[in-house]
Amino acid sequence: MNRFFPVLHVFSILLMSFALTMLVPLSLSWLWHDGAELAYDEAFLSAFGSGFLLWLITYRSKSELKVRDGFLLVVMVWTLLPVFAALPLILHLDLSFTDAYFEAVSGLTTTGATVIEGLDKLPPSINLWRGMLVWLGGMGLIVLAIAVLPMLGIGGRQLFKAETPGPMKDTQLTPRLAETAKGLWLVYGLISAACCMSFYLAGMTGFDAVMHTFSTMGLGGFSSHDASFGYWNSPAIEAVAIIFMLIAGINFATHFLAFHGRSLKPYWRDPELSWYLVVLIASVFGIAVYLTLLGTYADFATALRYAAFNVVSIATTTGFANTDYALWPMAAPLWMLFLSSFATSAGSTGGGIKMMRAIILYKQVYRELIRAMHPRAAWPIKVGGQPVPQNILMAVLAYGFAYMCIIVALTLILAFSGLDVITAFSAVVASFNNTGPGLGEVGPATTFASLTDFQTWICTFAMLLGRLEIFTLLVVLTPAFWRK
Repeated sequence: MNRFFPVLHVFSILLMSFALTMLVPLSLSWLWHDGAELAYDEAFLSAFGSGFLLWLITYRSKSELKVRDGFLLVVMVWTLLPVFAALPLILHLDLSFTDAYFEAVSGLTTTGATVIEGLDKLPPSINLWRGMLVWLGGMGLIVLAIAVLPMLGIGGRQLFKAETPGPMKDTQLTPRLAETAKGLWLVYGLISAACCMSFYLAGMTGFDAVMHTFSTMGLGGFSSHDASFGYWNSPAIEAVAIIFMLIAGINFATHFLAFHGRSLKPYWRDPELSWYLVVLIASVFGIAVYLTLLGTYADFATALRYAAFNVVSIATTTGFANTDYALWPMAAPLWMLFLSSFATSAGSTGGGIKMMRAIILYKQVYRELIRAMHPRAAWPIKVGGQPVPQNILMAVLAYGFAYMCIIVALTLILAFSGLDVITAFSAVVASFNNTGPGLGEVGPATTFASLTDFQTWICTFAMLLGRLEIFTLLVVLTPAFWRK
């Protein structure tokens, strides 16, 4: 057991740091007297007290984390922190542990699926806490911790490799990893501030601007209104959301390099960005034309407005809605769910397999077609002008296979549990891609509240698998991981 003490020591620090974030909604609750003060008092004391007690037990166990320790710590953070994040929801809303844990996991994994109805009537501090979970989970609590751990004599390279989304995890932006983490969070914070001000100027109240900035930058989709963006029915507010959802769907390493070098060249050199924009723009116009031709909307301009917002929202795995797109002809929402599987960039706050893996998979398929015609042809796979190493190619192929198998397996499990096929499939895809709303019983106009506890846990597991990009979680579940 002692060999896990260094991991538990770091986790204790993260837990105490996470508890301190509860002081923000607690302060708001005290200021506005919204009735949730006691819930936050108890949640904060439970989280901070547990972290402090664990720190006292393990404070002599500081040491450099090994690769296996990094995987374990990441899994502990994303599975155990939601237990404490759920406490205000359990204590104030009287949710069951299953539903509260689902909501907390949904926030921290930036999924945005919810089991809570009557969002407009919730205490503001509860909605703020839900939004904060998305914002914190967006960049990743582990990346934030990397900026702190070196000062404690604990290195963070293993954590960064396990936590960073995307296939090329060894890329480092600055010579010191701590500087990388600080730089990423600085860029994340600056863009968030710009998003918040834009929402406010477009017509949101100050509270809604902050709340929806958290959800937009984290690509999480939690809202303080049941109608989501349909509450405002404002093209200006929707335009702001579209712009910042698109920004959040780009690799934050690219944003960092652009800010750091005060140049737009990193965007030009980003191999994912052109694919990302072309796919989204083509999908928006394609669905707008489709909806116009089928008479869903009377004119192309109206169809374009609703197509642009909802396609970008679902493709970037945000999950906002300004209309019930489940009522559209089925091909449109199914295409949107398909986009959520790959459209966002590696290193963004979005989910799915990421555009980088999709590009590599596409080029591998094309190479096999060339090889079928010319067996002796040398046709290296290149991304951004650079050849893709064989180990990355093999990892991407394995990831793609695991991704498809998991979707099929979890869909069958939900179907056997009693859900119709559309609801089962879309719930799995929406959870696994960290998108939020699906179709059928879990569509944009409804919530996940109708699911049984068993079905809710399946979706929770899918959210964790998606956020940790499958292998980070599965490797901890293998017997070989626990052998000395």
